[in-house]
Amino acid sequence: MKGVHFPLSIVATLALATFLVSASDPSPLQDFCVAINNTESAVFVNGKFCKDPKLATANDFFFSGLRIPGNTSNPVGSFVTPANVEQIAGLNTLGISLARIDFAPNGLNPPHTHPRGTEFLIVLEGTLYVGFVTSNGDNNRLFTKVLNKGDVFVFPVGLIHFQLNVGHVNALAVAGLSSQNPGVITIANAVFGSNPSINPDVLAKAFQVDDKEVEYLQKQFWYNNN
Repeated sequence: MKGVHFPLSIVATLALATFLVSASDPSPLQDFCVAINNTESAVFVNGKFCKDPKLATANDFFFSGLRIPGNTSNPVGSFVTPANVEQIAGLNTLGISLARIDFAPNGLNPPHTHPRGTEFLIVLEGTLYVGFVTSNGDNNRLFTKVLNKGDVFVFPVGLIHFQLNVGHVNALAVAGLSSQNPGVITIANAVFGSNPSINPDVLAKAFQVDDKEVEYLQKQFWYNNN
């Protein structure tokens, strides 16, 4: 029987698809893997070093911080309280996390991205105007929606998104994310508040503005709301 020969393009496509399928938090290698900072007696697997499962306790899977309202008395009028592997050690290797987002009236969770996680947002109180922008290849299309109590919206992994309180009272939302440590990059902070600063010539060219405008923006205090 003659062998079957696949075109190189098909092989390349299958290889890329395999890579993309695996490009997420690795699946757990055991029932759980509690994070531990003392590595002397630990076994390293995906995520963080793991505590001996026999030494795990209920507290490794517990966090009470989401019951506490965040302080929205800041320049953007919002506050994010994360509940990821840094707060809940038992999340290690489980590929999920949460965040509480408090908004003052007109409060904004500024445009940002999560490089390692898709976000699933549910509004618990108030009214939010939310949206995300697609990638360059999709012509940077803007998807927006006004959400009321009980409404849900999804922000695909890696895309720039935001939430604005358009109500006259405080708003509250909870986000679920598809990573134990989704990361966050606030666009304005990263571009104008980097350490050290990006060369103003680079930003002036990128944003098509004068160098002085860039230098002014770089001198501002870029608040991090989480």
